[in-house]
Amino acid sequence: MRKKNNKRLANQKTAKAKKNHGRMINHNHKDRLFIKLFGSPENKANMLSLYNALSGTEHEDEDSLELYTIEDVIYLGMKNDVGYLLDSYMVLHEQQSTYNPNMPLRGLLYHAKMYEKYIKQRDINLYTTVLKRIPTPQFYVFYNGDKETEDRLTLRLSDAFEKPIRDGEFEWTAVMLNINKGHNTELLHKCEMLNEYSMFIGKIKEDIKAGAEMEEAVYNAVDWAIGNDILSEYLQMHKSEVVGMLLTEYDEKKVWEDFKKDVYEEGYNSCENIINSLNNKLIELNRIDDLARSTTDKDFQKQLIKELVLNSDTPKL
Repeated sequence: MRKKNNKRLANQKTAKAKKNHGRMINHNHKDRLFIKLFGSPENKANMLSLYNALSGTEHEDEDSLELYTIEDVIYLGMKNDVGYLLDSYMVLHEQQSTYNPNMPLRGLLYHAKMYEKYIKQRDINLYTTVLKRIPTPQFYVFYNGDKETEDRLTLRLSDAFEKPIRDGEFEWTAVMLNINKGHNTELLHKCEMLNEYSMFIGKIKEDIKAGAEMEEAVYNAVDWAIGNDILSEYLQMHKSEVVGMLLTEYDEKKVWEDFKKDVYEEGYNSCENIINSLNNKLIELNRIDDLARSTTDKDFQKQLIKELVLNSDTPKL
């Protein structure tokens, strides 16, 4: 009887988590603050300032910056954050509140789409004996999560290879920059907007750790920031939008964590609906080999569930 009650409880929690997970796609505030500050066309000055801080340059012409954010790039249900072309560099910026060793692979996929757009726009013929020059890729991940990391960490695609390769045979990297308080102070000093963004998010996290609820922490941080001339102009103009974005991000992150806990810790073995959804999706995509492997390789099965059923990476604050 006790086992039946436990199973029923697990099924109830799993159903609740699945219902909550469905809420995640119905929010009005889909963009994140980082994207608004550094990826919006009206904020090219911020993009230019960040590029100069990273590259040691002094570009002043905002019109020389060509936006390359790909709106329809989908990887685990996400689009890339900020992409632009400047000074013969194809630049990609991603913001992460959780440490993610898969960023090099994501960067490779995002850059592939950006290069595809570049080639189409310029009608470049790749089927020729003449070498075609392309912009040099740059990929920076701005990390403000709780895991303690170095100021600068180079993540390598080759670390994910199942078979080792010779050095330099093939590589793709993501440079992860810790922008939490006390890290990369020189970079933050060079880009005031990034510094203010870091302080603002840091204030929210600080209040939550002190016991404040998320909504209270966000409103307190907005008032604190305006009072201390931190993102004040932007916050005064877009206060409700910023609050909505941040609460949406937190809600999605919390729902995701609850969902993972219920599904993987309490209800994974009894989630027939999830398994059936996965199998149907694999059949629909004609991934029969993956379907066969998933029946015996549980780790691979969980990976496919995240990719095809949950269809979402850990949401980011």
